[in-house]
Amino acid sequence: MTTRRVLLTGARGQLGAALQRTAPASADVIALDHAQLDIADGKAVHEAVARARPALILNAAAYTAVDNAEREREKAFAVNAAAPGFLAEAAIAHGARLIHVSTDYVFDGAKSTPYAPGDAAGPVNVYGESKLAGERAVMQASAGRALIVRSAWIYASEGHSFLNTMRRLLHQRPEVRVVDDQFGAPTHAASLARALWRWADKPEARGLRHWTDAGVTSWFGFASAIRNALARAEPEARLATVVPIPTSEYPMPAPRPLRVVLDCSASYLEIGAAAAWDTELRQCLAEQLRRPNP
Repeated sequence: MTTRRVLLTGARGQLGAALQRTAPASADVIALDHAQLDIADGKAVHEAVARARPALILNAAAYTAVDNAEREREKAFAVNAAAPGFLAEAAIAHGARLIHVSTDYVFDGAKSTPYAPGDAAGPVNVYGESKLAGERAVMQASAGRALIVRSAWIYASEGHSFLNTMRRLLHQRPEVRVVDDQFGAPTHAASLARALWRWADKPEARGLRHWTDAGVTSWFGFASAIRNALARAEPEARLATVVPIPTSEYPMPAPRPLRVVLDCSASYLEIGAAAAWDTELRQCLAEQLRRPNP
């Protein structure tokens, strides 16, 4: 990657933090969090891009509260739909390239085989609807020149993540009940960040791509893997039992797709394959265990 200025949004999120840690030495990264740039403010976005004059914009900012989105539709669409369009417009206006991160929740989960990037979308909740609208806004504003990367089940060693939640509950409760009929691919934020930097070095890459860590599991399988890794690392700890339950026993405000596996084969050929999700989990947990309990 030749030296270039990169404007990163969502700097304080899991992915934003991972992108900063994994940035190549040749990248001059201007990392902005929400307090520094409200991407839902179109005027502010254009002004920020004009000041920074980046060669690349990496949009890692998003409204990710899936359940809250059901009652905060306007806010979800402002951040996930309108804002990416503003970034795409600013990128075009100032000669920058945009890489935008989206989600597996644009699909309905009814397909038994992996979803290819070109498969028809059909979100089942407001969050997914807002992210799909954001994809369309980016493609329209950029005339198809932006790169949109969909991922799934992103977690990290810090911040609000399934890993941190499970680690806390496993230490606090005798039993943790986790749904076992929703399937996907847990994806380490650092893995996705490394993939995005590799795409940053491929200016010809545009349109839709999929990236997750390799393999498929359920939320119960994910939680069980976390428990097993903790048990090996902390043999003296009294950890909760992980109990599988159906989605019907854990109602949530936002419906979830039951099985969304993203077909990442083309991406793996383009920039290199991902590691298995449980391998990435063990690496992430090793990093997390060097810190106090969340």
